[in-house]
Amino acid sequence: MRRKELEVVVLAEDLPEEGLTKGMVGTIVHIHEQPYLAYMVEFVDDQGRTIAMPDLLPEQIADFSL
Repeated sequence: MRRKELEVVVLAEDLPEEGLTKGMVGTIVHIHEQPYLAYMVEFVDDQGRTIAMPDLLPEQIADFSL
């Protein structure tokens, strides 16, 4: 499934080196197409401050649902 910029997604695995845990909600802020498909996802704290903005592979994110 091809995702879009500003789409809200959920982290599908822990990323301890980034301080992120599975289930955290983030927003796609950039899509990389080369050398492979990847999504830069911004994760923020309760005050809206950026925690991390890792580049993630499609299998590392999942759909957000309420």
